[in-house]
Amino acid sequence: QLQLVESGGGLVQPGGSLRLSCETSEFNLDSYAIGWFRQAPGKQREGVSCISSSGGSTDYADSVKGRFTISRDNAQNTVYLQMNSLKPEDTAVYYCAAVQLVCTLSRPGWYYYWGQGTQVTVSS
Repeated sequence: QLQLVESGGGLVQPGGSLRLSCETSEFNLDSYAIGWFRQAPGKQREGVSCISSSGGSTDYADSVKGRFTISRDNAQNTVYLQMNSLKPEDTAVYYCAAVQLVCTLSRPGWYYYWGQGTQVTVSS
């Protein structure tokens, strides 16, 4: 099973920033839309942001609009999630996933390949 690898998580104070990365050496990401999802303890997995294969289209959950920015560098085979103004409610395990269809936040079941996740903890 092909897999993605997330990195960049950690512990940060409220108001701080982190940049998550999603990459793989197993296949080319430039044919895939990439989504970021998160799951907090006791909660369902939710879509955070996604980006089309070309990078020309993006989408964000209302809860992160204006604070998070998704981008991709297809030459580096990497997708990024820049997270600013972090809040305690952003605490979760963050996953990236790849789909050869349209970028979507509401259909995690459409995504073929997933990473193992990276923990983001926002706490003072």
